Amino acid sequence: MKYLRKTILLGLLISESLVGPLVMAQETGKLSPSSTQDQPVPTAPRGGSATAGVFAAVKDSELRPITAGGFVQEGPVIFKDIAKQAGLTGWHHVMGTPEKKYILETTGSGVALLDYDNDGWLDIYLVNGSTYDALKGTADPPHAALFHNNHDGTFTDVSAKAGVTNDRWGYGVAVGDYDNDGWPDIYVSNFGKNRLYHNNHDGTFTDVAEKAGVTLGNWSTGATFGDYDGDGRLDLFVPGYVHYDVNHPPDPGSETVGLVYCQFRGVNTLCGPRGLQGEADHLFHNNGDGTFTDVSEKAGVADKARYYGFTAVFVDINNDGKVDLLVTNDSSPNYLYMNNGDGTFEDASYYSGFALNQQGRDQAGMGLAVGDYLNNGLVDLYTGTFSDDYKPLFRNGGDQGFTEISPEMGIAEVTYPFLTWATEFIDYDNDGWKDIFLVNGHVYPQVDKYDWGTSYAQRPLLFHNVDRGKKFEVMPAVIGSGLAEVIPGRGAAFGDLFNDGKTDVVINSMDHVPSLMRDVSPDHHHWVGLKLIGGPKSPRDAVGATVYLMANGLRQRTDVLSGGSYESSNDQRPHFGIGDATTVDSVEIHWPSGSVEHITIPTVDRFFTIQEGKGVVPGVLDEPAKAKANAEISRQKMH
Repeated sequence: MKYLRKTILLGLLISESLVGPLVMAQETGKLSPSSTQDQPVPTAPRGGSATAGVFAAVKDSELRPITAGGFVQEGPVIFKDIAKQAGLTGWHHVMGTPEKKYILETTGSGVALLDYDNDGWLDIYLVNGSTYDALKGTADPPHAALFHNNHDGTFTDVSAKAGVTNDRWGYGVAVGDYDNDGWPDIYVSNFGKNRLYHNNHDGTFTDVAEKAGVTLGNWSTGATFGDYDGDGRLDLFVPGYVHYDVNHPPDPGSETVGLVYCQFRGVNTLCGPRGLQGEADHLFHNNGDGTFTDVSEKAGVADKARYYGFTAVFVDINNDGKVDLLVTNDSSPNYLYMNNGDGTFEDASYYSGFALNQQGRDQAGMGLAVGDYLNNGLVDLYTGTFSDDYKPLFRNGGDQGFTEISPEMGIAEVTYPFLTWATEFIDYDNDGWKDIFLVNGHVYPQVDKYDWGTSYAQRPLLFHNVDRGKKFEVMPAVIGSGLAEVIPGRGAAFGDLFNDGKTDVVINSMDHVPSLMRDVSPDHHHWVGLKLIGGPKSPRDAVGATVYLMANGLRQRTDVLSGGSYESSNDQRPHFGIGDATTVDSVEIHWPSGSVEHITIPTVDRFFTIQEGKGVVPGVLDEPAKAKANAEISRQKMH
């Protein structure tokens, strides 16, 4: 596929169609009093973060900011936060000071879901931040946490025993079996040196980052593993955010940064990222001997513009069998690098349509969702952005490139007050059509002091895919449910923690305990889960594989990915909701090696292990009755 070059209309004012009333009183369907004011035309973005301008306050019928209100008494309960019952709330995220004077303290940390002990159940890794005293060595650092899945709805913190506490100022996490030994390894991105935790196969890990040559040393963010050169080994891409000097922090009006980059809506705030020096991105080639070589310049992905990178994903955009590279950049254009197949990439950011939104304006790209919401075999993209701006949905048009269509899909206006970090395409009701989940929370504590219709802690959003991808509907925030939980959200990972065919969400919130949003939606649709094992010419964990499943005349696509969401790493087992279908017509797997296999799946509502070249093979979850019994135990404990 060759992208047709697009004309990019450069401008900072958003279209008239988006300037209408933003207030959506979700509780009563009526506009709040603030909506009677004339909506101002957005001004050109100012300050350290890209926005669309300034808009009137958005409130619910009780005059609460819509980001912390708009609740309903009755409606479908889709997610329930069971973090306390699951044993996760004994751990607490810490990042800097409550005042959030500097940008280092504000962007939060990620989450990974991985089966570190190969028992068939997903475990949870939560990255932690740090404090200035810990950096100075005058206080103990906050610890990251690895929670082992007990198969009964509870988790046990084994991070100290496992040796993965990090003890550095942590941000992102990516999972990948870089040495093809059949056990998942963990890469943690920090301010300071990064870590590569090699899985020792006995419940412990060893940090081999120094030997591997992947420590870097300033501010790294949401990394991704992927085999970009097709040699069967996972390579590593690490985006950089801001080049930060903790001994010379960016104070407003200092030599480091101008005052204009330290304000939001005319109020003094922390500075950046605009006005600060960006940090370079790095691509590390896997040498196959436990070491990596930095090939960023040679490959053409070094980020010479020094944009503010947040979240990266290797995925095959144009279905040519080679993984391409996506990077969301904060307050600067996003990157899309197309794989040339010769160890280099072409920068297709602008002409592909992914760099800017439909008004030709860069946004504060944070999280990144990758998925085929139209079920047409092409991966689409959705990114989180700042408040006072909408969140863009990029539809993949094949040879036509990406078209940003949030306003046309009716999901632009509702997102303006929210500041979105993690986001993902998930099929929460297993109807075969991917929905969109958004994790939200502001960076400025000051917003709670002003009548701006937004808040520091914010509730999540869930868009339901209706009418076969033609539109999305906002699901109601039912009081007492996960969608009504107001938290300072940041990173999140999505996956089936209880092997019950539902997609759960683990959220890592700023200076807060984690949330475990269990999918308790009342549907009775069927599903299939796959655990893929790559052959000799593919990565062992099959990262980069694309799976097509046909059921009930619907052909779905799911990719095995490392990274994404926001500085996080999701369940790498392809999941398919198949609605009322009770049989699977076909499964087609495009392995990273280039081979294509057609597999027969004999039944539904369970996981299957598939090994390249061997088809369905025995796996740890081959006893569906046992798996279902354990899932039922966990449900009973939850209630």
